[in-house]
Amino acid sequence: MKLQADISTIEIVIHLLIWFVLSIITLGIALLFFPYGFSKFIINNTSVVDDSGNVRRMSCNTHMFSNIGHIILWAIISIITLGLGYVLYIYKVWNYSINTTTID
Repeated sequence: MKLQADISTIEIVIHLLIWFVLSIITLGIALLFFPYGFSKFIINNTSVVDDSGNVRRMSCNTHMFSNIGHIILWAIISIITLGLGYVLYIYKVWNYSINTTTID
């Protein structure tokens, strides 16, 4: 069994441009939501391929706004630690995203 990501360079550039524009419009607040969007983007474009060649899509079931308490908590931690807590936040978001992922 292996994982296969199907993401083109154009899709990556468009995704980054959207988040760049959002971060400018919101004066950086969108960057607290970016790890959710990034992990969901990667997971939703990944498939599981079993040994016989059957492909099954992965689906990340996170919703950025359903975790507003989580985001506020980590924003406070990041401010108190002068940004160092943001690194831990990214790991926790990936942990949460993987735990809410299903294979279709």
